[in-house]
Amino acid sequence: MDTYNDIYLRARKSLRLAGITASDLETRLIVARAAGKTREELLAASRLYVSDNAVSAAVDEMVERRIAGEPVAYILGEWEFYSLPIIVNKAVMIPRADTELLAQEVIKLVKRRGGQARFLDLCAGSGCVGLAVAANAPECRIVLADNSEQALSICRANMLKNNLSRNITAFEADVLEPPPALLGAFDVIGSNPPYIPTRDLDSLDISVRDHEPVRAFDGGPDGLYFFRAIAANWASLLKAGGNLAFECGAGQASAVREILSDSGFRDISVFLDTQGIERVVVGTMDS
Repeated sequence: MDTYNDIYLRARKSLRLAGITASDLETRLIVARAAGKTREELLAASRLYVSDNAVSAAVDEMVERRIAGEPVAYILGEWEFYSLPIIVNKAVMIPRADTELLAQEVIKLVKRRGGQARFLDLCAGSGCVGLAVAANAPECRIVLADNSEQALSICRANMLKNNLSRNITAFEADVLEPPPALLGAFDVIGSNPPYIPTRDLDSLDISVRDHEPVRAFDGGPDGLYFFRAIAANWASLLKAGGNLAFECGAGQASAVREILSDSGFRDISVFLDTQGIERVVVGTMDS
C-alpha cells in the first residue's frame, strides 16, 4: 500500500522525465486534487497510507494528460488568480501571473474614484480581471464583456463560485464593433486583448498552441489589431477623465502608448511586470 508521499514521488518522477519544468508544483496540485485535499492538507497527510486505489488511478490519468501536453489548469479545471479560484476550460485562456498587474492597476484606479465606480472588462475570457476588481473594490460596479458565449458561461460560473454576482454582470459584445446602446458610461475600461502577431502563433508552446483558444491570442498581423479597435470603438464610453488600461506583450508598450495618444488620451503611464517587461499601459481620457 502506498502513502500519499509515494504517489507524489512517482508522479513527480514521471513529469520530470517528460521535461515538465514546474514538476514539483504541478505534482502537488494533481495529487491534492485526486485526494480531495488542499495542498496543506496533503502535506500534513504525506506519510499516511492510501487505501483507496482510485486516488492513485486518478493521479496516473492526470499525469498522462499532462505528459501529452494538456495544461495542468485544464486538467484541474481551475487556476488561482489574485488569490481567487478561477474555473477554466478550453473555452478560455488560462489566467497568467502577468495579468495580475493589470488587475492591480485597475483596482487602484477604481478605488481612487471612490463610491460606486464602474469598470468594463473587455475580452474578459474567464472574467479573472473583473473578479479580482470585484473582490478588492466591493463598491465597484463591473461589466464583463466577451464575444464568446462559452467564455461568458465560465464568467458567470466564476461569479457564483466566488460569491461576487451582486456587483458583476456579463454580456456578449464584439470589441471590433461599436458598443451597444444604453451600456452607460464607465470610470475605467480594462482589457487583456489578444496580442500575439498571427505569424508567431505557431511558435507558441505546444501546451498553449494545441489546447488554449487561438482567438484569445491572435492579435492580427502586428499584434495590435484589438488595441486599435478598442481605442477607436469603446473609448467613447469613458467618463471625462476616465482611464483605459491595457495589458500588452513584450516590446509593444511604445506602440500601445502611441495608439492611446492618437485616440485622445493623456498622462499615459507604463507599468513593469515582475520580469521588468513593460506590461500594462494606462491612459486618461481628455476631459
